Amino acid sequence: MSSFSFDPLRVQGLSAAEAARRLAQNGPNEIPSEKKNSWDFMSKIILDPIFILMSASGLIYLLLGSFQDALMLMGFVVLITLIGIYQEARAEKAMEALRNLSSPRALVLRGGETLRIPGREVVQGDWFIVSEGDRVPADARVIWQTSVSADESLLTGESVPVLKSEWDGAAEPCAAGGSGLAFLYSGTLITQGQALAEAVRTGAETEIGKIGKSLGELRPPRTILQNEMRGVVIKTAAGGGLLCVVLVAAYGFLRGGWIEGFLAGLSLAMAILPNEFPVVLSIFLALGAWRLSAKKVLARNIPALENLGSASVLCVDKTGTLTENRLTLSRLYIPSGSTCGGDVPVLEEDFHELVEYGLLASQRDPLDPVEKALKVLADKHLSNTEHIHRHWTLVRHYPLSPSLLALSYVWESAETGEYVIGGKGSPEAVFDLCHLSAEDTRRHLQAVHAMAACGLRVLGAAKAKFKKGGLPEMQHDFDFEFLGLLGFEDPIRADVPEAVGLCRQAEIRVVMMTGDYPETAMTIARGAGLEGPEECLTGAQIEVLSDGELLEQSRRVCVFARVTPAQKLRLVRILKSEGRVVAMTGDGVNDAPALKASDIGIAMGRRGTDVAREAADLVLVDDDFSSIVDGVRGGRRVFDNLRKAMTYLLAVHIPIAGISLIPVIFKWPLVLMPVHIAFLHLVIDPVCSVVFEMEREEADLMKRPPRSRQQHLLDSRLITAAAFQGICILAAMLAVLGASHGSGFPEAVSRTLTFLTLIAANLALVFVNRAREGSGPRVRGVNPAALWVSAGTIASAALILSVPSLCELFRFALPRAELAAASIGAGILSVLPFVFLRPFLASGQRSPAGQ
Repeated sequence: MSSFSFDPLRVQGLSAAEAARRLAQNGPNEIPSEKKNSWDFMSKIILDPIFILMSASGLIYLLLGSFQDALMLMGFVVLITLIGIYQEARAEKAMEALRNLSSPRALVLRGGETLRIPGREVVQGDWFIVSEGDRVPADARVIWQTSVSADESLLTGESVPVLKSEWDGAAEPCAAGGSGLAFLYSGTLITQGQALAEAVRTGAETEIGKIGKSLGELRPPRTILQNEMRGVVIKTAAGGGLLCVVLVAAYGFLRGGWIEGFLAGLSLAMAILPNEFPVVLSIFLALGAWRLSAKKVLARNIPALENLGSASVLCVDKTGTLTENRLTLSRLYIPSGSTCGGDVPVLEEDFHELVEYGLLASQRDPLDPVEKALKVLADKHLSNTEHIHRHWTLVRHYPLSPSLLALSYVWESAETGEYVIGGKGSPEAVFDLCHLSAEDTRRHLQAVHAMAACGLRVLGAAKAKFKKGGLPEMQHDFDFEFLGLLGFEDPIRADVPEAVGLCRQAEIRVVMMTGDYPETAMTIARGAGLEGPEECLTGAQIEVLSDGELLEQSRRVCVFARVTPAQKLRLVRILKSEGRVVAMTGDGVNDAPALKASDIGIAMGRRGTDVAREAADLVLVDDDFSSIVDGVRGGRRVFDNLRKAMTYLLAVHIPIAGISLIPVIFKWPLVLMPVHIAFLHLVIDPVCSVVFEMEREEADLMKRPPRSRQQHLLDSRLITAAAFQGICILAAMLAVLGASHGSGFPEAVSRTLTFLTLIAANLALVFVNRAREGSGPRVRGVNPAALWVSAGTIASAALILSVPSLCELFRFALPRAELAAASIGAGILSVLPFVFLRPFLASGQRSPAGQ
């Protein structure tokens, strides 16, 4: 083994300026992928059915010699195309920002400091640290390591992890494969140990970059909302196509104008086709995820937002999620029974050995909060004593294992040359290593429970010596001596009690699953405000319960202590078996199965491993519980606003389709032609994709129960509400059209008055649907986007009516002021019945979450 040990005074790494220069020179550390370009956006718009229908209408006008009509319609086509490109670019920009934020992170040395940076910013020559559960950010040579194994199956196809050695200063980088190599490879997974490595190849030059197969993301399966939306689009398009055929035939047989009938059919197709539905869904989810990123919640899987709003159980860890993960060593206990606080001015000599060997059982430059707290105390009290061994050489590290929750570091003494071992871990594991008697174990466990009852995280410490030579394979083969207990205090995050209270209001159960002691867990649960914290179920108790018995216990117990990752997985499955939507937090490699099994896997961004992040749907950048609550709030807001947008879309299509079809049957003047439908799309598209997306959350958003898993976005309540609004608007339009036509007004005047009714009703529809279904008449706050769209629509309508050439293109005629006012009033009044009847239409709308 090399005598090298990780010491920032000796290992400086690249300077920030040099790293920036290399990044600019060589580009980011990523495999080149196909980027979306302008043509991708354009092709998507050109293949849109509405684009095709409008272009076909413009071509027909051109063939008929109506050049002004064709020019106007093609102008609308260009405008709608530009709006579509803007929407796509906005969503893609949000997604690109999310991809950059959620890319794998790397812990690098820059200028003697450890920094956590995106993996794409690692450059050749960077020194980085990888630990169990991390993805290697670049091809690198191993400078120092402790029992490192790596899963290189991504490159070699071999599933068995391979051991690593340290670089001898001469070996050249080679292809992956086989144990004992001194090189790590980009994209591979560290399954054990810790290493310090120097990046030698990045980006396309890495082994993974040389592989000639696509590593791009596979096309993900459609989500529930996407499938639902697809079904609606297919059914509506099929029905609309049939109606279009009927309309063309009716117009041709009843009026004898087949060309005009074909144009009327195209107008009806443009009116009915719900092309906005999938666009709105994509934009809402992408921008919703982007908004969540501002709350320090990164969505790795955008469809997870669909589930967030219906989460009914939050399963959280204690350390770092409910607490600050900012540990201080606040209590020490030695075998004689004496205790000492960690904040004493002078540490008594009797406790020096406990701190000394606790420090020897830690990394020399620790990253773990427990080891940092130990180092702080040692620097304060032992810095000028014989208990600090800066010149000792690390020989071997025995890591934690599922069967033994303790670790040991073997050091070579610079004074005697013998091996000295420091061990620490869970008190039970340390008692086992030290082979304590039953009586001593019982006595020391009492001290453990007393410390845990104060909310402390308790570890045991031990020492051993070994003659220089071959080391044993197991820690149990050392003759350990028990030195005492270390109690670490981790304060509850200040915002946790309020966040837990919000969850209670929202009828979301918060369940704590921790590997800590029951007393510690219950103390934290009380401080955090969890419901029913006086009951706790331990891992040992869970082990003997049947699934039925565990299900019964899980209904009332919210604190589970001393649980293993396998037991977390079982609890998640038990909770899901009742139809609950379960969100689960995790940070370690062993948490990945439970994260995958949950409905919403949430990984820790700071202390979480890459494996946990890859298994999760969401990543908490700051590991903060309140960020989970913000995520739930964001998920509910997205679903709320989607329902508002969908209600508006369904409602506005009904009068447009009806007014395209009914006048043909009654031989009334045609109101809507392709140019009018194109104008309406200029209003509808920004309304549904901008106005409702920007709508603020409802005041009672976190005071409602979670929505049922079975609740569809387009359910019977939404369709009923939309149909009621649409039919009321259609009735008003038919009344205006019938009255004006019956009064002998010219066709152009009747069309103008009816169109004004539709425009007024459309804008009123926007403001009515800004309020949530089921609420009575009330005033919402200002939505700037709604005001801008309304102002733009009114200004455009006024311009069309005031400019004779535009008025002629739209087949309009300027009506008398009182007639125009009456038509506008009819449009606004047509939506008022829904405002007052909305609470009754939405009665019985809620069902228990998860049922």
